[in-house]
Amino acid sequence: MNNFRVLIFIGVIIAIITSPVFGQDSIQLDVSNYNSNTQNDTANWEMMEVQSDQLTNYRLVDDSRGQQVIKAESNSAAGGLIYKKRIDPREYPIIEWRWKVEGVLKNGDLRKKDGDDYPARIYITFDYDKSKLGFGDRMKYEAIKTFTSHNVPLRAINYIWANQADRGTITPNPFTDWVYMIAIQSGSKKSGQWIVETRNILNDYRKAFGEHPPDITGIAIMTDSDNTGGSATAYYGDIIFKQAH
Repeated sequence: MNNFRVLIFIGVIIAIITSPVFGQDSIQLDVSNYNSNTQNDTANWEMMEVQSDQLTNYRLVDDSRGQQVIKAESNSAAGGLIYKKRIDPREYPIIEWRWKVEGVLKNGDLRKKDGDDYPARIYITFDYDKSKLGFGDRMKYEAIKTFTSHNVPLRAINYIWANQADRGTITPNPFTDWVYMIAIQSGSKKSGQWIVETRNILNDYRKAFGEHPPDITGIAIMTDSDNTGGSATAYYGDIIFKQAH
């Protein structure tokens, strides 16, 4: 996706945040709440459209254990699903999820704009105070705001299933250093397998941006292949935020 579309996509996540949740050991984002046919008050996941000729298709399916998961299919397409949630990462610093891909994108490259496609990724955006921006970034922010009514994300982490990057790689998005990419899985060796991932958001944010994170403002899943012109299929299970013990 181009720079404008990347920022619009994660900006909409910020625009639809809900109230924080307190007094729980964990917060679970159930994928079974997604309804691809209707958009109603009970559907926490919502489709996020971007400027693309084709949109990624998302639908609920049952996995081999009979549990509902979201299946994403992208053919030179883009678009994601967003979940309305505001979370304090100091209270819930651990994120856990499971995912599966059917292969990687041959021309995917997290350091190149034309390779900014992934069979699976998890977005996390943060409520960064724009008054902390330097002069150059403030000018960039104001320029972007002239093209959208949505809040523009100033900090985001993108957990990705990369094509060829080393696992653990942390690098700015090729379009903007307001977004950092973290390669959780890489290559096709584990294709076809359900993988459970656990990350410490506090540590990842500090490594990426060199500062403490503000509140989380939204979570999204995305499978896209529009830049590379390829095809990708992925599956996503529930996402859980946990307290550290």
